[in-house]
Amino acid sequence: GVKDYKLTYYTPDYETKDTDILAAFRVTPQPGVPPEEAGAAVAAESSTGTWTTVWTDGLTSLDRYKGRCYDIEPVAGEENQYIAYVAYPLDLFEEGSVTNMFTSIVGNVFGFKALRALRLEDLRIPTAYIKTFQGPPHGIQVERDKLNKYGRPLLGCTIKPKLGLSAKNYGRAVYECLRGGLDFTKDDENVNSQPFMRWRDRFLFCAEAIYKSQAETGEIKGHYLNAT
Repeated sequence: GVKDYKLTYYTPDYETKDTDILAAFRVTPQPGVPPEEAGAAVAAESSTGTWTTVWTDGLTSLDRYKGRCYDIEPVAGEENQYIAYVAYPLDLFEEGSVTNMFTSIVGNVFGFKALRALRLEDLRIPTAYIKTFQGPPHGIQVERDKLNKYGRPLLGCTIKPKLGLSAKNYGRAVYECLRGGLDFTKDDENVNSQPFMRWRDRFLFCAEAIYKSQAETGEIKGHYLNAT
């Protein structure tokens, strides 16, 4: 049969841990769905829950891995809207993966039929999880060493318009910026490998611009390519 999520995933007596990831969801339940059930459904569907009992439930420790709706409050001035507070144990998430964390917390749960509307309002990420992110492989000192620039701020810019330039014209803009005195240029965040400018073509024209500007200025120049 269909599970009553509230029995397992609504735990008002739960005391949150410093290592829990805490989320606050604005929940609008469907007519006839109690707010506690809606909050529990969010906790379940974004962690270990599914709509029915399966035999493999007995092969894991739900108490260790399940998300918990530990509080739910009505939203002042709004009808049938609630803030559901959900705690997730750290072991649910891959270390150092924003993608995995958000896929779990704001993924499949947004299509859940028991909810008319759902919105993630706030998120607390504990220090224990933040420390699993390695961050950039190197910092400002390495950048200074690569550019051979010390004792002053590095000066750079993003190429505009960010979309629509051909690779050749993009490279021309990079050259003009570097030749004019900038230390580096960079791709905008939504410049990838679109039909008007493929990544490989951009790489080649930017490399040409760098080598040419370096030869003319006697300085080391750089361009940061978006590789995401």
